[in-house]
Amino acid sequence: VMAATFVLFLTAPAYGALGDDLAKHGLEFCHSPHPTAALRPNGQALRLEMDRAANVAAFNARAAGDGDQHAADVGAIEADADFLFALLGQPLWSRQSAWLLAKHAWKKGLGPLKSWFGEALEPGRAWLETRYESDDVQALWAPWVLHVGLTPEASYGGQMSRVIAFALEAAGAPVVKGGAGQMAVAFERLIAANGGEIRTGVEASRILVENGEARGIETSSGERINAKNVIASVAPGQLYDGLLKDQPRPENRRKFRHGRGNFQLHYALDGDPDWVANGLEDVALIHLTDGIDAVSRACNEAERGLLPAVPTICVGQPHRLDPSRCPEGKAVLWLQIPDAPRAIKGDAAGEIETTSEWTESMREAFADRIENILRKSIRNFDEIKLARRAYSPADLAAMNVNLVGGDPYGGACTLDQFFLWRPFAEQKNYATPIKGLHHIGASTHPGPGLGGGSGFNLAKGMGA
Repeated sequence: VMAATFVLFLTAPAYGALGDDLAKHGLEFCHSPHPTAALRPNGQALRLEMDRAANVAAFNARAAGDGDQHAADVGAIEADADFLFALLGQPLWSRQSAWLLAKHAWKKGLGPLKSWFGEALEPGRAWLETRYESDDVQALWAPWVLHVGLTPEASYGGQMSRVIAFALEAAGAPVVKGGAGQMAVAFERLIAANGGEIRTGVEASRILVENGEARGIETSSGERINAKNVIASVAPGQLYDGLLKDQPRPENRRKFRHGRGNFQLHYALDGDPDWVANGLEDVALIHLTDGIDAVSRACNEAERGLLPAVPTICVGQPHRLDPSRCPEGKAVLWLQIPDAPRAIKGDAAGEIETTSEWTESMREAFADRIENILRKSIRNFDEIKLARRAYSPADLAAMNVNLVGGDPYGGACTLDQFFLWRPFAEQKNYATPIKGLHHIGASTHPGPGLGGGSGFNLAKGMGA
């Protein structure tokens, strides 16, 4: 239900260290040469290839110079890849990061480095509107800021979009063969092979603390498990207001904000979809959007607690990459709507009767709205639809306590709550006020995604 593509893991340091071992335990990725595309309401579509020359030609065909700009943008990320991915792949509050910044400043010079950081803070809207003429090219990249928990107007959205463009072009949008759950199975086997133990169906209710040091955990059944170190991959509220509720807690935890909710919609189909635009049949992820203004409007409506009138829709076709996902002759679609409200104040279109919390009727009415947009994009939709299953942000929160209010990104990813300041400005890397207790996960650097960065960074720091 949760995960679709694993490009962040495939390009992460953790995969570089563990990839071969995970493969021995059954992990296998399936790929498409067409990682993403955008389909607009007017039927125009633009597809990204894992081939820079092909992308340059396709973008230039939409607007003279857009392909050359694409080459310049992803080329700049490629040139700075060692620096960028090192920043994202190690603790920021460290000698290593200070040395990395110093080397980069020496290499570029202070003036160019100042300009580099200024451009890196550019919002996604500013990047797209000042660099690209084609509405189709803008529509291709506009939705991707949503996948890193930002909005088109948020600082550093342009740089994150460029990083995504580089990663998709270089590594694609792979899926795990047999379903995302097979990733967990491979890790389970790897951990067991190295003497580790995984316990499921057991709730950790309290972290044991003695004299300011973590000593283990207590389960909801009263069992105590002693340990020299405790690693908590949880949202800050789960940690400080739950597992540590009987301990003095930092006041700054109240400042932590969660972001928008996530809505998911899954379909079983009696055959492949016939898209209204050619060339989409093997694309891993298709965004249904009319571009930067449409993304901005839907996102702003969700930020204000409204059901978006025209939500931004991300459509995954995992069966086209991995035929084992469904019986022969059938198809599945995985839809994600990354601009859904957590707490509801109304409906932007004025059509759905709402309450302050998600209900089944609201969920299905919003799913109907999404389906009507999808129907216009697939010629044979009504003929092949077999079944659908919708998950509101409240449903996702009920499935995973860390998805607070249905926020899949571990908290708002705005600049004040990211990088050195995630989850709190006072926190240094993964340390907590309690010795031996380490906080990791999407609520810590390098933030959300399937890269496993925080756990990998902590493991290296602990001598792994």
